[in-house]
Amino acid sequence: MVISALQIVGLLIGGVGMIGTFAVTAMPQWRVSAFIENNIIVFETIWEGLWMHCIRQANIRMQCKVYDSVLALPLDLQASRGLMCVGSALSFLAFVFAIIGMKCTLCAQSSCQDKGYVILTAGLFFILSGVVELIPVCWVANTIISDFYSPLVNAAQKRELGEALYLGWVAALCLIAAGAIFCSFFRCCEKTRSYGYSAPTHSSTHSQHKKTESSYSKSQYV
Repeated sequence: MVISALQIVGLLIGGVGMIGTFAVTAMPQWRVSAFIENNIIVFETIWEGLWMHCIRQANIRMQCKVYDSVLALPLDLQASRGLMCVGSALSFLAFVFAIIGMKCTLCAQSSCQDKGYVILTAGLFFILSGVVELIPVCWVANTIISDFYSPLVNAAQKRELGEALYLGWVAALCLIAAGAIFCSFFRCCEKTRSYGYSAPTHSSTHSQHKKTESSYSKSQYV
């Protein structure tokens, strides 16, 4: 009962991480315009994402435009687009494998050993998707911070960390935590299986020992 409850918790955490990964991939708030020095434009905000850039005005009007070419993006955003797509696919596969391999899920012709390997696959995919997501999020954040404090970058081109980066860190941590939970279940299943194999061997050896003693006792009477 406890194992099933923990598996459900791991599935929920992984689901939150998967949904967060999808949201981060689609959100335009990766790079936000910085209001510094004389570049204080309070009536509009510039957002730059992986797929489009948006301009939000003070009267809550927002205009977005998809990038005309991938080559027009900076190198960090180009790589982030591919890595986030890979991370989204891995998180979805991990979520599907987790549902199939959960103990409370009944599958035809499935054994505990098969479900253990499915759970391990789900855990590894969750961890891998979290690591893959951390790479672009940390890369873009490092580029933004470096450009912000660089005197060689014009003040109008400096950006701040957007909401998508913070959500990306949270989603990646949720994916890694879910992967660790499911991998620990595989280890518990391995230990339980090893104990289950050793018990019949011990009982059979004990019964054989008793049969040998009984045969010796009968031979002594003869």
